[in-house]
Amino acid sequence: MPSFDPRDLADLVRRPIVTEKATILMEQNKYSFEVIPKASKPEIKAAIEDLFQVKVVKVNTILPPRKKRRVGKFIGYKPQYKRAIVTVAPGDEDKIRQVLFPEV
Repeated sequence: MPSFDPRDLADLVRRPIVTEKATILMEQNKYSFEVIPKASKPEIKAAIEDLFQVKVVKVNTILPPRKKRRVGKFIGYKPQYKRAIVTVAPGDEDKIRQVLFPEV
């Protein structure tokens, strides 16, 4: 496995995605994150393992098409993003949930 600079890995993951579908996937140890569009699967795996100290089993990525947005007569597009669905090893789900959903 290639080695990555840990200082650059933190910039790959933008934010966790918390939707109804993502919450249902959490029961299967799958967590969704928004990542930069140029990130590769090995980079995403290394970033999640470095940020949350968990063992990543599998990484699936989705690059959805950009949506059109219109303001008056001007037509533009929403920003491009990539979604990564990360499968965490059994037993590590408590570590990642404590970071994503801290108790108040």
